[in-house]
Amino acid sequence: MKGMTPAVRLLLVGAPGSEFRLAADLARAAGADVTMADDAAEAIALLRISGGDLVMIDVDADVRGFLQHLRDERFAVPVIACGINASAQQAVAAIRAGARDYLPLPPERALIAAAIASVVARGSIEILGDAPDLARARNLALAVARSASPVLLVGETGTGKGLMARAIHEASGRLGPILVVECAGVAPEIVDSELFGHEQGAFAGALGLRIGRFEKAGSGTILLREVGALSPGTQARLLSALQEHHIRRIGGSHSVAVQARVLATSTIDLQQRVAAGAFRADLLARLGLARIEMPPLRQRRGDIALLARHFAHRLADADGLSPRPLSDAAEGVLQAYGWPGNVSELEDAIHRAVLIARGPRIEARDIVLVDGSQLAQEHAATEGRLEIEGLVGRTVEEVERELILQTLQRCHGNRTSASGILGISVRTMRNKLKTFIEAGIAVSPAP
Repeated sequence: MKGMTPAVRLLLVGAPGSEFRLAADLARAAGADVTMADDAAEAIALLRISGGDLVMIDVDADVRGFLQHLRDERFAVPVIACGINASAQQAVAAIRAGARDYLPLPPERALIAAAIASVVARGSIEILGDAPDLARARNLALAVARSASPVLLVGETGTGKGLMARAIHEASGRLGPILVVECAGVAPEIVDSELFGHEQGAFAGALGLRIGRFEKAGSGTILLREVGALSPGTQARLLSALQEHHIRRIGGSHSVAVQARVLATSTIDLQQRVAAGAFRADLLARLGLARIEMPPLRQRRGDIALLARHFAHRLADADGLSPRPLSDAAEGVLQAYGWPGNVSELEDAIHRAVLIARGPRIEARDIVLVDGSQLAQEHAATEGRLEIEGLVGRTVEEVERELILQTLQRCHGNRTSASGILGISVRTMRNKLKTFIEAGIAVSPAP
């Protein structure tokens, strides 16, 4: 499945000038849909009606007041402060006020591109791999893409749920955009305003009418990331929207017809959430009408080399570097690793290798994990520690313990990933580790 990533909607806030004009031009060249506002009040008015994915605001403006206004009106849009010869104190003050980052002006193309990339994946949407489990997920996604039914995408972190959701949207033929709503780590009232909008006066900070994602999406798609984190009230409103195809803005008295299709992702077991009384069974039934499970990378070992070569070429090109092939040794250590962070972790490791490799090829020594350890060294430390000869004279209990500890070490302490590799439940893993700890045996700490 392949398509083009939707443009980032960037709002530039500041008095018109050559540097802001240059920033707008560079952002458009990087694939952004740019709107400009002369001041914070105009920016707020534009956000209420049209929304946005990213805001860049002049550090000479009232950045603190603007950010407070966003919080008061329940906007969750990221903000980057920027300035012309701004002092370090101004930049630090903007960050402390809540800005995600500071960008100097006149801008550099690479910095603008990085800001754009921070809120949306770059490049074409490709679901690479030949593993049977992935093929099943891809075929089901294609089968349901053109329907209007909700789709629930489940799987571990980094398996590509969001990417598959975007591919479904692109294959759906829908004319509207795909709008992403983060459900985890966001206050329930903010999620409510993001999804359903609110009327002027609905709460203390509601100084104007706000159009929510259901209305902004039109006939497009809404992607709910980590839908299991929704509050009970939001779950009820979402279920009503899915059943009735109407919503009410927060504080509103009349219903508004909506056409947006809903896709949702989850890394947690929603059936367990239902059993615990934390998630509605009827909502899960509605969302899970089509359920797509994204397999972990450890179940797709034959795809690791293919993905690594693809990332190496694409990321080198994106950074303006000459592509280099992966050596056989590099591919060997990549395929031997458990990848608890799945495809996302593999992509990050290859990106680091592309940047630090100095020879004609990417070697095993260039594959570095996020904690700074070399994958080649970890592979060498664990490889062959339990050969057949080493098993003779050992008890079954000793062999089992060594297998669990080595698998856990390779997975950097991730209990879920290690359990999956070993084919045991997480509860069994925890009970085993508790026994080891009580016996004074060192166990890799959880990440």
